[in-house]
Amino acid sequence: MSEIETRSSPADPASSASAGHNGGPPLDEEHTPEWGNDGIGNYFYWKAAHRRAWKNPSPGIVAFRIKKAEGLGLTYEEYTLEILERGRHPQIEDVERIAEIKQARAARAARNRT
Repeated sequence: MSEIETRSSPADPASSASAGHNGGPPLDEEHTPEWGNDGIGNYFYWKAAHRRAWKNPSPGIVAFRIKKAEGLGLTYEEYTLEILERGRHPQIEDVERIAEIKQARAARAARNRT
């Protein structure tokens, strides 16, 4: 018995592939990279900055932000995001901006319900 006989079962995905096919995913679908189709630009700088910005702050900072956020009627995430986006802590005088944030929250909640 010098020859080895191999048989592929119908459940074997390699059996349905044509000769020279490695069984990988189809190449017909165009691959979209993580950063989109507009070029890489500063993607990795932004990704690293985002990771640093949302890295766990000290418990004292978290407690401070939670207290301030509750006083304004915002969540911790909304308050922190506002600091990161605007570069300043929201104040009680920022009535219009706080109303916009709460309106966006309500819109997100409505979208998630449907």
